[in-house]
Amino acid sequence: MQDQILINTARSLMAPGKGLLAADESTGTIEKRLSGIDVESTEQTRRAYRNLLFTAGAEEFISGVILFEETLFQNADDGRPFPELLAALGMIPGIKVDQGAKPLAGSPEEKITEGLDGLRERLVRYREAGARFAKWRGVIDIAEDRPSDYCIRVNAHALARYAALCQEAGIVPIVEPEVLMNAEHSIARCKQVTEAVLDAVFAELKGQRVLLEGMLLKPNMVVSGKYCPQQAGIDEVAEATLQCLNRCVPAAVPGIVFLSGGQDDEDATAHLDAMNRRGPQPWTLSFSFGRALQTPALKAWRGQAENAPAAQQAYLRRARNNSAAARGEYSPDMEGAA
Repeated sequence: MQDQILINTARSLMAPGKGLLAADESTGTIEKRLSGIDVESTEQTRRAYRNLLFTAGAEEFISGVILFEETLFQNADDGRPFPELLAALGMIPGIKVDQGAKPLAGSPEEKITEGLDGLRERLVRYREAGARFAKWRGVIDIAEDRPSDYCIRVNAHALARYAALCQEAGIVPIVEPEVLMNAEHSIARCKQVTEAVLDAVFAELKGQRVLLEGMLLKPNMVVSGKYCPQQAGIDEVAEATLQCLNRCVPAAVPGIVFLSGGQDDEDATAHLDAMNRRGPQPWTLSFSFGRALQTPALKAWRGQAENAPAAQQAYLRRARNNSAAARGEYSPDMEGAA
């Protein structure tokens, strides 16, 4: 019974043409986003901004929303708890449960994500508050001598332990092993590292008895490093990413929701579209974007209530275009459409 609930939730999150809004920025991260538009980060401004996004009418394109813990327990403008509001609109509430990446003991230039201590108890509370899925991010950096096998192994173990605890609580885990793009590496190097990471993650998931049909994968796309002098084109990214995933991700996994990872908004959309245009894959391919959905809305809003309609329209455009990409029906011409 529990397995079937997990499977049904995972399938609902992967509804055709729909993806996820990652509105789970930590307090420190959202402060940076808001300071970029000259808005002070307070509980009220954070709540107002999230309310703006959730009530924009994007449920046609968004199947679920990843919340930060603070947001999970806040109320919308109409007084309803955000999880209740989202569920009423047809969007499944989710929760970010990791507590951030910290220096890895024994290899401090690398990172390990913390938050397993007390997670079982937190998950019970999150489930009672309305969360039906969760997310945990592991961070893998690329350099000449990184990542180490040690870093890959311990992050894979943590991701699998988190996933097992989520399923025990009746919550679908989104497993996010992110190979960062903020370096000079080539697309070939990104592919090599991404394959090694995914192989380790799925070995741990199976070793820790995670139900693959009741989870989702949130990986990076295989791209050139941000500072690489030779940037791979859209088709090259699509081919490399699909080859990597077909080599590493079991067909039992129902869906893959890509992170944007610092890509330009339109590039992330175009890459997703190019993959879906290559025909059916063993898993549904969609998006779980944060900045790539929200940046235009933030710029339009600027903390002013009178700008809310324009901000919502900016968010809706990105959601609509990414929905088209999830169907393989996106065109750059859509960016200029009203």
